[in-house]
Amino acid sequence: MNTNSGMEAFHQKHDHRPLAGGNGHDFTERIRGNQCEMSGMDYLVAMIRGELPMPPFMTTLGLDHIRPQVEPGKIVFFLEARESHYNGIGTVHGGVISTLLDSAMACTVQSMLPAGVGFTTLELKVNFLRSLTKNTGVVRAEGAVLSLGKTVATAEGRMFDAQGKLCAHGTTTCLILQPASQ
Repeated sequence: MNTNSGMEAFHQKHDHRPLAGGNGHDFTERIRGNQCEMSGMDYLVAMIRGELPMPPFMTTLGLDHIRPQVEPGKIVFFLEARESHYNGIGTVHGGVISTLLDSAMACTVQSMLPAGVGFTTLELKVNFLRSLTKNTGVVRAEGAVLSLGKTVATAEGRMFDAQGKLCAHGTTTCLILQPASQ
């Protein structure tokens, strides 16, 4: 089976317009250096203002439609539930919900980091309380830092519907990556 011809047909059929500020192929080049030179808060604010590109997955999920809100130790992302987020049973896929909460929790940790300090997620736990559909409308995911140490941070996330009902919540543990000694 020739998979190349199948992929060529896929690319011809689907719209592959560039992301705002450039195409996704050079995303890494467009952000290189900024992560080391800017504090986590400054980096997030620059992305929200459009001075740096949003990560491509945010456009894929539609997280770029409503501007996130950020302050040190707290971030809020918004997502309008739509059919393209559905799983096989007609509700928003748990992976979409998990991604939204992971983003909120991780970015809230990032907002507290000084320039040159990075992080990565070690663990993610999500509890789903209500199903989401396109009729749910815009959901709000809030992240908040619980603990920030030199090597480990923890954060929590909560997702609410437009009526303020809790739809999902989670926690994360992040490894803090200190710069290498000179």
